[in-house]
Amino acid sequence: MSVREVVAIGDPVLRERARELDPDEIASPEIQTLINDLIETKRATNGAGIAANQVGEPVRVAVVEVEEGNPRYPYKPPEPLTVMINPVLEPLGEETIEINEGCLSVPDLRGNLPRHLEVRVRFLDREGTEHEEVKRGLTAGTFQHEVDHLDGTLFVDRADPRSFATWEQFDRHQRDEFVARVSRLGKEPGS
Repeated sequence: MSVREVVAIGDPVLRERARELDPDEIASPEIQTLINDLIETKRATNGAGIAANQVGEPVRVAVVEVEEGNPRYPYKPPEPLTVMINPVLEPLGEETIEINEGCLSVPDLRGNLPRHLEVRVRFLDREGTEHEEVKRGLTAGTFQHEVDHLDGTLFVDRADPRSFATWEQFDRHQRDEFVARVSRLGKEPGS
C-alpha cells in the first residue's frame, strides 16, 4: 500500500464522470492495489472518504471511513470502512440538511450545501459482493460527497459561495453553530 498524491481542484480528472468497472475488473491486481492505496491515502490525510479520481484514476471506486477521534472531523459519527465500487445513490424522501463540507481536493476551503438527510446506497464491495445500505445525517452527506466526485462534481459546485471559509475561519466563526445543529440530528425521531 502507498499514499498517493491527491489531485487538487483545477485538474480535469476531477470534472470527468468516472467509468464503471466491469465485475471482472474488480479482482485485478490494479484495482485491488488502487483500493488499498485509497484506504491508505484517506487515513494518512484524515479524510472521511476519498474517490479514485481524487488520486487521478477515473474509475467508480470510493472509500468511506470515519474513525473515532478523527482530528479533521471530530464531530462526525464513526463509520466503518466501506469500499464502494459502482455506487448508486437514491434519496429517501425530500428532506435535506445543510452540511458544512471540506474536501481533500479543495485544500483549506469549506462551505455550506444541502444534502439529502437519508439515502440508500447500492454498491459492490472489493470482492464484488452487492450491498444495499441506508445512511442518514452526516454519514449520508459523506456518501453523497464521494459519489459526487465520481460524477465529476465538487462540493463547491453545490455550496453557497457566501458560506465559503478557510478551515481557520470555520473553526473561529462557524464550527460551534454547525456542530450544535448537526448534533441534534441523532436526537430527532427516526434518527
